Amino acid sequence: MAKLFRAAIMGPPGSGKGTISKRIAQSFGLQYLSSGRYLRESIAANTEEGVLVKTYVERGMLVPDHVMTRLMLPKLEQLCGHSWLLDGFPRTLAQAVALNSLYQLDLVISLNIPYATLRERLSDRWIHPASGRVYNMGFNPPRVQGKDDITGEPLIQHDDDKPEALMARLRHYKDVAKPVIDLYKSQGILHSFSGTETDRIWPYINSLLTNKMHNQPSDTRQSQTP
Repeated sequence: MAKLFRAAIMGPPGSGKGTISKRIAQSFGLQYLSSGRYLRESIAANTEEGVLVKTYVERGMLVPDHVMTRLMLPKLEQLCGHSWLLDGFPRTLAQAVALNSLYQLDLVISLNIPYATLRERLSDRWIHPASGRVYNMGFNPPRVQGKDDITGEPLIQHDDDKPEALMARLRHYKDVAKPVIDLYKSQGILHSFSGTETDRIWPYINSLLTNKMHNQPSDTRQSQTP
């Protein structure tokens, strides 16, 4: 039996994680689990976890580690027979340690995008709050300006996507992500990609995954890149 393949993708706000994740899922048949989307779905469904998450979101606070792991780990158990790709989890070292206690990742992709590119992307980014659909006025604009393509509802721009807040967000991301990146680097499974255009980064990620998945052992033993 082919070994299951488990991966995660990391990157700062505006790095293109969502776009690349969807391409990976479509190209390689991985189940794509976005923590942001899952949190929104939990809130909309008014689940017990969703109600708890909402209390933090409404106060503009990050969801604590113990809540994130309580949400995400059972979801991964439901995907125990599938290969998957995580986006937005683990976000902190505590989350990575919790994940590591149950699953050994085969690959972690880290996106390094210049600040000027992130600033440009996020200043043009508008969001449909209910679904999380993202539009970019430069390369992925809505059909009707200011309106969601599917529902026709108004789009918004988050205050923290505005240039004055972006530097603080990036600084926070780097501080929180560094221990996670160091952990996966020490395990030999971290691969970093730098650039300003998703379409130029993608071929390298595609090639890496093709090689990694092609060379997976055909049994259930865990393997680790030296």
